[in-house]
Amino acid sequence: MPIALLALTISAFAIGTTEFVIVGLIPTVAADLSVSLPSAGLLVSLYALGVAVGAPVLTALTGRMPRKALLLSLMALFTLGNLLAWLAPGYGSLIVARILTGLAHGVFFSVGSTIATGLVPKERAASAIAIMFTGLTVALVTGVPLGTFIGQHFGWRETFFAVAGLGVIAFAGSALFVPASIPRGTPASLASQLRVLTQPRLLLVYAMTAVGYGGSFIAFTFLAPILQDVAGFSASAVGWAMLLYGVSVSVGNLWGGRLADQHGPIPALKLIFLVLAAVLLALTFTASSKLLVIITVLAWGAVAFGNVPGLQVLVVKEAEASVPHAVDVASGLNIAAFNVGIAGGAWGGGLIVQHAGLMNTPWVGALVVLGAFGLTALCGRMQRATPVLPEALAVEACR
Repeated sequence: MPIALLALTISAFAIGTTEFVIVGLIPTVAADLSVSLPSAGLLVSLYALGVAVGAPVLTALTGRMPRKALLLSLMALFTLGNLLAWLAPGYGSLIVARILTGLAHGVFFSVGSTIATGLVPKERAASAIAIMFTGLTVALVTGVPLGTFIGQHFGWRETFFAVAGLGVIAFAGSALFVPASIPRGTPASLASQLRVLTQPRLLLVYAMTAVGYGGSFIAFTFLAPILQDVAGFSASAVGWAMLLYGVSVSVGNLWGGRLADQHGPIPALKLIFLVLAAVLLALTFTASSKLLVIITVLAWGAVAFGNVPGLQVLVVKEAEASVPHAVDVASGLNIAAFNVGIAGGAWGGGLIVQHAGLMNTPWVGALVVLGAFGLTALCGRMQRATPVLPEALAVEACR
């Protein structure tokens, strides 16, 4: 493995850690800054909103910038955002810091994928991207629980300081080992992205992504207070629960990929969304038992991100058929849809906590995930009724 690819993986690890570690720290942040749990939950929403905006817009605006210079700029912005979070004197400045960090996140995975493929021969391009994305998985397994542990024992600010340190390491690794000659490829214009957004089937897949993840994050954003206030775990035990969740996510991702390969993305997604809805509904009844809630968290992790392979495969297939010139843009917009779902779910969960109570988040999340199941079933019916032909074949068929 090229050492430059390792630098990208470290960057992905740092970014994945800072995105999700806040979930385990929401009660701590709320208490320290004297804000409500819903207000603390907005730190999840606004970060995800920064990712959703940054991914398509900033990727297009920076398309002509040299790849290495852009990568270093993004890691500098990421590090600065976490340092601002560490030094934030209050809630408002912490929000600004989270949005800045989210903007860097949004562009990194688009640019990082291009750089990763430029580091290896063409036949190893997919493997290079997969290696880079393992940084996210490792972040869920180790970075998030470790960051939660640091926050619970030394203060939430020290968690962001530690992540900023990871950003410095990633910046230094990229500066030293990523070559300056990485090709830019064809810049994705805003017009290309707008064309993608005119394709009904792609919009349907984006809706599946946003609604499915939105439903899950209605409850996941407030997992830490559920574990502490309802199940009765100590604050320090939340980090261990997040570790179990991350391990389960890793297994679930592999299972979801194999399921999509064996049965196709639509059947796989329907099954995963159904199981996810069932797990969220079960959480409503198991949250008061320490043993049962841990079993539920393990089951939740196994299906929470298992739909990623199926959704990405579905987006690529639809894009290759309808907008073959903008497959990368279409794929990137699905990442944006993922973060729109996180933002909406965290915001909606905050409203539920504020007006109806903490334990109404799981069953409402289950209903929203069932909506994603319905959209997936609709997508399957559309595919059977009117199969999409690639543009070239469609032209030939019309002759």
